[in-house]
Amino acid sequence: MTITSSDDVLVDIADGIATVTLNRPDRLNTLANPTVDLLVEALSQVADSADVRVVVLAGRGKTFCAGADQGEMIERTPREWEPIVRHYLDPVRAIVGMDKPVIAALHGDCVGGGLGLALASDFRIAAEGIRLGAPFTRIGLAGCDMSAGWFLPRMVGLTKAQDLMFTGRLVSAAEALEIGLVHRVVAAEDHAAEVAALAAQLAAGPPIAHAWTKRAIHRSLGVDMDDEFEFEIFAQVQCIQTEDHREGVRAFQEKRHPEYRGV
Repeated sequence: MTITSSDDVLVDIADGIATVTLNRPDRLNTLANPTVDLLVEALSQVADSADVRVVVLAGRGKTFCAGADQGEMIERTPREWEPIVRHYLDPVRAIVGMDKPVIAALHGDCVGGGLGLALASDFRIAAEGIRLGAPFTRIGLAGCDMSAGWFLPRMVGLTKAQDLMFTGRLVSAAEALEIGLVHRVVAAEDHAAEVAALAAQLAAGPPIAHAWTKRAIHRSLGVDMDDEFEFEIFAQVQCIQTEDHREGVRAFQEKRHPEYRGV
């Protein structure tokens, strides 16, 4: 399939890795309504592409994403606001819903809606100097916007989530790593290489197994233990029948790197 880029959201595919880049550096990569449309379209296209095994979500310029575009915060009726607020969750749903692992390459500020995109991603790799937070209450909004209410309590625990969501304070890279908000923190000059290395590692992995793993992780957040165990059994039975599994076993026995084909 043909993947299309736009001025505000760039898409590049190479070696099984799709890099989706927010390209509004003059607006700190904020999410205007048209940008949300373009981002959802880009994510949907890479999710459906057989040429893509892993997705990197990035931002051009000095920051990853500074949240919603404040220029669009105008007077509207509740009936006008509801579909807009609802639509801002569509890229989050697209990230969670695709079977491919998504890496958020975080630098500069990752706040508000930017944090929501990062929380939805499967990996969050942060450059030193980053600031993360959900500062919605600072402008009189609920602290649970753009998926923060779902992900933060599960990711960092109730106590830390209460702190971040009520106060709206921003956390440093070091604190984000300490509380489990990001997976890794690296020096700014090493950030691109670290993201690329992880993306390459995942792209070389078994895509069917990755898909079932991602489904199981997100499904487990809303079901009881026995229900999740049943899903684990089902997922493993599907994977054990694949040629990727047989290739993985052969490679282990032959002491070589496996070559997964997604079948």
